[in-house]
Amino acid sequence: MNTSTTLPSENEQDQAGEAAGPCAMVIFGAAGDLTKRKLVPALFNLVKAKLVPQEFALLGVSADDLSQEAFRAQVTGFLPAEDRGSEAWRWFIERLHYERGNFGDVTTYQELASRLAELDRTQRTGGNYLFYLATAPKFFAAIVQQLGAANLSWQQAGSWRRVVIEKPFGQDLESARTLNRDIKRVLEEDQIYRIDHYLGKETVQNIMVFRFDNAIFEPIWNRRYIDHVQITNAETVGVETRGGYFDLAGSLRDMVPNHMMQLLSLTAMESPVSFQADAVRNEQAKVLRAVQPLDSEDVLTSTVRGQYGPGALGKESLAGYRQEPGVPPESRTETFVALRLNIDNWRWAGVPFYLRTGKRLARRHTEIIIQFKRTPFELFRNAPFHKLHTNTLVIQIQPAEGISLSFGAKIPGALLRVGSVNMSFEYSRYFGTEAYTGYEVLLYDCMIGDATLFQRTDMVEAGWSLVDPVLDVWKAVPPRRFPNYAAGTWGPKEAGELLRRDEREWRTIEP
Repeated sequence: MNTSTTLPSENEQDQAGEAAGPCAMVIFGAAGDLTKRKLVPALFNLVKAKLVPQEFALLGVSADDLSQEAFRAQVTGFLPAEDRGSEAWRWFIERLHYERGNFGDVTTYQELASRLAELDRTQRTGGNYLFYLATAPKFFAAIVQQLGAANLSWQQAGSWRRVVIEKPFGQDLESARTLNRDIKRVLEEDQIYRIDHYLGKETVQNIMVFRFDNAIFEPIWNRRYIDHVQITNAETVGVETRGGYFDLAGSLRDMVPNHMMQLLSLTAMESPVSFQADAVRNEQAKVLRAVQPLDSEDVLTSTVRGQYGPGALGKESLAGYRQEPGVPPESRTETFVALRLNIDNWRWAGVPFYLRTGKRLARRHTEIIIQFKRTPFELFRNAPFHKLHTNTLVIQIQPAEGISLSFGAKIPGALLRVGSVNMSFEYSRYFGTEAYTGYEVLLYDCMIGDATLFQRTDMVEAGWSLVDPVLDVWKAVPPRRFPNYAAGTWGPKEAGELLRRDEREWRTIEP
């Protein structure tokens, strides 16, 4: 069963968004993989959507020895072939500039200040600067401190200065607090944009619209009607070329304090008083603080870790984690995590939240499952062929973005048989498909100063507060057997047992 939709009128679509105000964007790490795969394509999509101001410039900073022409040629290679040579491409390329420099060198920032002042004159960027740290985490604090020393972080005469920081934001609670402290010696909180690209996905943002703009769902979004919640983030890829970094981090650090906690907080938050950035983030922070911390016993019974060994996905043979480049042959780093969490507040008391994330799983898939309780009296329990079922709401985030709801219906025929049917929609079917990276809305929000989809200091530290006890126990108690799941499967069997002990099971994700 499919839903229908009412699209905005042409007039409403024309008013959907205005171009951001004048600004210059500086990308530290402009020759890196993030710039190539995400930032440049997203910026170009904003250019085509006419959401980038006419008074705009992009200045790349990197240690690579590139001329401005070489940098422009490199950026052109990051764009789809059909767009090269277009009017939008010519507009974009004319506004690209390059500065070779060392992130720790004072002279780099002196030259950067001169280049930006020149762009203020030639491109009329108004002294508004957006600095994007597409670098290794070890450079975050140093770059911010250098920006402060060069007076590039100082907002004056109506101009703004903002800094976008990629994950991971720290390696544990102590390092996150230290990084926050170092950065806030230079920047105010409203200048810091801690980015999580998952929050750029339409379905993630739609969670709030779905909950708070539909009267039929919010009244049942609580412990009286919901049995449990599942949040799954599954990747088919391994660590690829990131083995050296990943082995120091692991899936728990890499995914849980940021991606998974963001999805949990958006799912479980109370209604904000408005959709202003701090009103939304206040409610997210309250939820994260309400998650019951895991003590040592809880870690042993409510968490599962795994590491993939050799396996197969279809006809493709896959190496084990310990055979990946840059990974030690006896590594004990987890590539899979499952958690059982409880939120200690009125809405969610007694409703478990099950989280799982892992690499080299059977399918690339991210979803949030709202599993409703069974009806208290099974009216049709004696009907022939009747199968017990519950209502399930599936919020699918990737690869296809959409929402579906399952409910019971009579199967046609002479006998009374009840089966489950789905009412669903996919974004691509109803709103069309576009080249989209997930970074477009986040970059646009940075330009207009909307921090709603970015983590605040207290949110970052609340996420790490939940992860730290798990890290401590796992460090003290090494895994008994790694690897414990084959690449191309759904993780270790202990993840299934985590739910079976509660007489529940993970939703089956079909190929």
